[in-house]
Amino acid sequence: MKNILFFLVLIASISYGQKTNIYKSAIIAFYNVENFYDTIPSNKYKDEEFTPSGARNYNTTFYYSKLNNIAYTIARIGQEAFGKQMMLPALIGLAEIENELVLNDLINHSYLRSGNYSFIHFDSKDVRGIDVALLYQPNYFKILQSKPLSIVLSGKSKESKYTRDILWVEGLLDGEIVDVYVNHWPSRYGGTQHSEPARLEAAQILKNHIDNIKRIDYKRKILVMGDFNDNPNNASIYNILGAKEIRTERYNSLYNPFFPLFKNGNGTLAFQDAWSLFDQIILSTEWIDKQQSNFYFYKCGIYNASYLLEPTGKYKGYPMRTWEGMQFKNGYSDHLPTYIILLKNL
Repeated sequence: MKNILFFLVLIASISYGQKTNIYKSAIIAFYNVENFYDTIPSNKYKDEEFTPSGARNYNTTFYYSKLNNIAYTIARIGQEAFGKQMMLPALIGLAEIENELVLNDLINHSYLRSGNYSFIHFDSKDVRGIDVALLYQPNYFKILQSKPLSIVLSGKSKESKYTRDILWVEGLLDGEIVDVYVNHWPSRYGGTQHSEPARLEAAQILKNHIDNIKRIDYKRKILVMGDFNDNPNNASIYNILGAKEIRTERYNSLYNPFFPLFKNGNGTLAFQDAWSLFDQIILSTEWIDKQQSNFYFYKCGIYNASYLLEPTGKYKGYPMRTWEGMQFKNGYSDHLPTYIILLKNL
């Protein structure tokens, strides 16, 4: 029964009236895992507070609790998408991962081991040493090439010159070439307006790279995922990337399936009793055609299981964070995971 975890083996049946269609299915997910550090002091980055001698007294007990919580959540995303069926994501973009040590522990955790995951990760020049990464099942996603897209800020809104790289991965998803981008754009620290130019710069770097790919192959399928620190209607996503809420099947445009969720008040993180939907998965419009022989977009969602949310108190209903101030509370993350489901006609 172990193969039920593999996305190409799991067959989805969807009924429309008297007709039942059979599909191959794949889950693509993204999760900002909130400060997932190891406990080892770094000579390169400012990670002192996440060490045993640091302000948080971060030790191996805390680390393995965090590891268990993140692995458990990733393993359960498929249950949200497919009910009681267990299905690990084919691809998982991660934000706020410190290094390969953490990634190796994650993919070898008992909750995820059956997926036989590998990962792509590059150390960025982020001062805190937190990066993005991509987990993938190598039996079904073949890596062709990958590299970090460096974001060097002009200094218009951020003190630091460097921020987290964008991870670009070109691979074969069930034999079809797909370009995947994993993002964690500059935060809103210092205020939304003050920090916005940094996100506009990140968006432009991503847009330029996508445009270059499309000039070579205008039908190329694109997946853009990440914590953008902006909502779907903000200028970085809506204007610079051009990711719209309307499905248009013209080439060289992007579709944001999370726009309706955002308009309905749903979000992935909460602040001052307001929800924001910073974590999104955006697709090129080549994914829309349901008659194609390759994978196409079916639906999107926010994984907001009750165990991920504060059950009581001032922050009831908010994502349950790992820390409350400097106090370890064994939560999960200040962000909720997002996912899309792809289907392929049989």
